[in-house]
Amino acid sequence: MESDSDSSNSADISEGWCDGVRQYDPEQSSLIPGLPDDISFFCLARVPRKYHAVLKCVSRRWRDLVSSDEWYLYRKQHHLAETWIYALCKDKFDHLCCYVLDPSRLLSGWKRIQGLPSCCLKRRGMGFEVLGKKVYLFGGCGWIEDATNETYCYDAATNSWSEAASLSVARCYFACQAVDDKIFAIGGLGPRSCNPHSWDAYDPRTNCWNSHVDPNVLPDIEDSVVLDGKIYVRCGSSPVSAHVYAIAYEPSSGLWEHVPLDMVLGWRGPAIVVNGTLYVLNQISGTQMMMWQKDVRQWMSVKRFSSRWTRPPCRLVAIGTNIFIVGKGLSTMVFNTETAGKLDGVMLSSSFRGLNSDNEVMSCRSVAI
Repeated sequence: MESDSDSSNSADISEGWCDGVRQYDPEQSSLIPGLPDDISFFCLARVPRKYHAVLKCVSRRWRDLVSSDEWYLYRKQHHLAETWIYALCKDKFDHLCCYVLDPSRLLSGWKRIQGLPSCCLKRRGMGFEVLGKKVYLFGGCGWIEDATNETYCYDAATNSWSEAASLSVARCYFACQAVDDKIFAIGGLGPRSCNPHSWDAYDPRTNCWNSHVDPNVLPDIEDSVVLDGKIYVRCGSSPVSAHVYAIAYEPSSGLWEHVPLDMVLGWRGPAIVVNGTLYVLNQISGTQMMMWQKDVRQWMSVKRFSSRWTRPPCRLVAIGTNIFIVGKGLSTMVFNTETAGKLDGVMLSSSFRGLNSDNEVMSCRSVAI
């Protein structure tokens, strides 16, 4: 179990080793003396991600290489990328904080990411989404602060924060998802002068947000997920009935459509998609994992968990066939969805308590480098 004092460490404690090491940075033409740069690059790119912070301590050239887009793209294209989990939380002082978890070292636990912009600490309803190796934190509002359009970006390769292009429309408590290399900010609350049926799309190639309006988009947003290339958004309720209301966006056509009621009725909690299958963690009465069977259009119960281990409210994130259930204090349970269909119940791969705190998890995302 990790204490709050331990959690104040940086995202990777090996980053701190650089402080006491004089970096060797000679004027030389090769990454590794005696080897051509392309061979050196191939060798270094195969070093596990947990050691990347150590590589950056060797020299400025190695640091720049490990932090570069070239490094990121090479590892991605050659199936060398390793995925870490990032969580946006709210601590006991109602301040936002970010943590990271290396799934290959679960016993090391969650590590706190330093440098979160101070202006964000007391905001609520912020968007938290990933594109490539960057985590975007945007929008939000406060008790005495109106909704904002500010956007900040955390580069997981350099372990640093920076400002990014602002939203077209200030908003908070909205849906956000990434699809087709774009981030979408949908619905939510904003200034009275703004259209409540608006949504924004961010394109990193142009580094700007474009605003759109559709009457199907409602400001009252509860959850969202990407399934079969579409963005599904669950709203609070339909304006014409008491039923749960959901819409789906097709990026290729730019059109919104209503989601069939049989699917929406079982969507009662955080959702995640694994290999094209939708899973929902129902937390209304206990903690129960549900699976949407598209072929027969029915919801099936997969497993009921003890709330003593899950510590709801929880958030979900997936890596491969594993779903990570992250609850209060970053308590984490992992299970493999492949075993769910073959055995009676779900084979748990691991679980641990997380931090010695009641930090509430607002959102979870993953970054592969």
